[in-house]
Amino acid sequence: MTDALDAPPRAELLLDHEVPEDLGRELVAALDGLGAPPVRVRRALAHRGAADIPWIVLASLPLQAFLSGLGAEAVKDAYTAFKGVVRRTARPGSPTGGGARPLVLQDPVGGVSVVLEPDLPAEAYELLVGLDLTEYTVGPLHYDRAQGRWRSVLDEAAG
Repeated sequence: MTDALDAPPRAELLLDHEVPEDLGRELVAALDGLGAPPVRVRRALAHRGAADIPWIVLASLPLQAFLSGLGAEAVKDAYTAFKGVVRRTARPGSPTGGGARPLVLQDPVGGVSVVLEPDLPAEAYELLVGLDLTEYTVGPLHYDRAQGRWRSVLDEAAG
């Protein structure tokens, strides 16, 4: 029997019930093209409370390795495809008329998450590639357009 620590890293996608099947498959293909570990896809329950986080997709994967891989020249086309899928995933047609909701990347080990809003500027993705997640303890990280950097308000408040 293999130890859980010896198991290869996995990626998990938790899709909101509003995400169409074909868009989910496209997101899995985009992550695969960027070198993410094998992806397991699950659907969130349609019943959510008012206190639930308003994300549309939650991706749990070894985040630091994934972000480092985004910077490799060999994955330039896959990176462009990933950004496009993030934009389309966050804006699926909603019968409730709700606004755009972000895609969230979460590191299963450190627990830090990165919120990818659909209209992030190119410089946000460029900075994300070089981000050192060990500098953050709480998260979630959001891109601050006014300051032109990724930040965690909770980490800053904790000092």
